[in-house]
Amino acid sequence: MADKAGTGLVDLAAEAYVYGSPLVHDLSMVRTSLHEGFGAMAAAPFNRFAHSGHLADHRTEFVSVNNDTLYSVAQLDLSGGPLRLHVPDTGGAYYVLQFVDAWTNNFAYVGRRATGTGEGEWLIVPPGWSGSVPDGVRGVIDAPTSVVTVAGRNACDGPEDLERVRALQERFTLTPLDGRPHRTGLPAPEPGVPEELGFFERLRVWMADFPPSSADQAYQDRFQPLGLLEEGPSPYAGAEPALVEALAKGLERGRARVEGVSRAGVSGGGGGGGGVGGGADGGRRPGSWDLNPHLFDYNLDHFGVGTMNSPEWRIADREDSYLARAVAARIGLWGNHGYEAVYAQTFQDSEGRQLNGAHSYVLRFPQPPPAEAFWSVTMYGTPDYYLVENPAGRYSIGDRTPGLVHADDGSLTLYVSRERPADPERAANWLPAPAGDFRPMLRLYTPGAAVLDGSYEIPAVERVGG
Repeated sequence: MADKAGTGLVDLAAEAYVYGSPLVHDLSMVRTSLHEGFGAMAAAPFNRFAHSGHLADHRTEFVSVNNDTLYSVAQLDLSGGPLRLHVPDTGGAYYVLQFVDAWTNNFAYVGRRATGTGEGEWLIVPPGWSGSVPDGVRGVIDAPTSVVTVAGRNACDGPEDLERVRALQERFTLTPLDGRPHRTGLPAPEPGVPEELGFFERLRVWMADFPPSSADQAYQDRFQPLGLLEEGPSPYAGAEPALVEALAKGLERGRARVEGVSRAGVSGGGGGGGGVGGGADGGRRPGSWDLNPHLFDYNLDHFGVGTMNSPEWRIADREDSYLARAVAARIGLWGNHGYEAVYAQTFQDSEGRQLNGAHSYVLRFPQPPPAEAFWSVTMYGTPDYYLVENPAGRYSIGDRTPGLVHADDGSLTLYVSRERPADPERAANWLPAPAGDFRPMLRLYTPGAAVLDGSYEIPAVERVGG
């Protein structure tokens, strides 16, 4: 009986990892943002935007970072009450502010697709708030948790466009509605907990401070035997050896499950602009692009400004949504819903061979990719998925690239190679490749309906010249 009980605890701990890892991933990154900064952004306290001041390049050591936008990220604490968000008039230029709760649910969007590009103010309110909405506010954004991440992206058309975007960034502001004090950091795990139980201690503390939806709370009641619902002193500071062993094995098993699905060819976009997935599997044509516009459909309970609350954008089974959420947090933290942006990647050419800079390739689009905002193809080396250094300083190519040459029939051919093509028209459509293996990523901002319903097929990359 003891062995069965132990096995039961291991299975339960594995479930707890899948369920709770998004919360731990998210708040760990929030903490990093507050105290260290990340990418090109410096640390910033709660309720203040941090901005990247330049487009990412080969010196930006961030996995699959995009070369299309300047990021603006704010960590919000609503424990002191609502915040007023001011957004500037971008003059029709694409931007998005994506609102992510502590459990990584995308619960609201402000920006060109969702609310237009005009100037305005929004009121961001904490859970359960019932105050008066001030005059002049366009709408209310109801936060499911008292800590929220705002991930902002402003389209930037290259170095010559930086000044315009930087000026816009400074006009995105956050102001407390009533000036009450807010927390300066996240709740701290209890000291003295063994390192191997640190994940569960953080999960215990943060679940208590940032409760999920009522449906999720009902599900997490099953984790009572693990000590995750205990308040006050940590049950892990002096845990019995049997519990320590079960939690450690469950953590390993749960992590392996998430990693296994993450490596199975699931693609996504995160704060860094995309997740890392695998190549085509045996059931797909060689050179197929890995595209999943539904990676972030795990939000089932909170649909605010700019979201789509319809069955095609919700995972039908709640328990399935927990695994999808864990995978998305692992490979694409803070990624958008597919209706805002999608990301596709490939590792192979049209004959299933690994893409490599020793060869030259073409990517022929009969018509430009269907995107209502804009699209781009960005080059990444492997295995780190960083942008590729090249003498032209070109890291991506797309519909905003100056001098891009289309054929008379509207088709577009991109030339992918290590060396610049000698022909001027081909050089205009050149995407530089590294010397070794590489992986391009196609990004579609506000993708067309054909992308979302699966009827659009991205052409395979073709090797030329043997």
